Amino acid sequence: MIQSHVPYVEHRQSTERDATAYEIELAAALEAAFASGAHELPALVAALNTGWVRPPSGADWTVENFTALLRELGA
Repeated sequence: MIQSHVPYVEHRQSTERDATAYEIELAAALEAAFASGAHELPALVAALNTGWVRPPSGADWTVENFTALLRELGA
């Protein structure tokens, strides 16, 4: 499990397994999107579409497939 430098934050609190490579890449892409100023859902989706991480289907990100994936991942 990924360890945080902040003692009260535990990554992957919703599951007992380690994150997959895809989940780690998606998390990095989301962090970059937030850092670029994308804070609303449509802006996050647009930022993801400019990056290298695609949804499992390989299509463009949409609000619908992004929120569905987050639900599936337990976020």
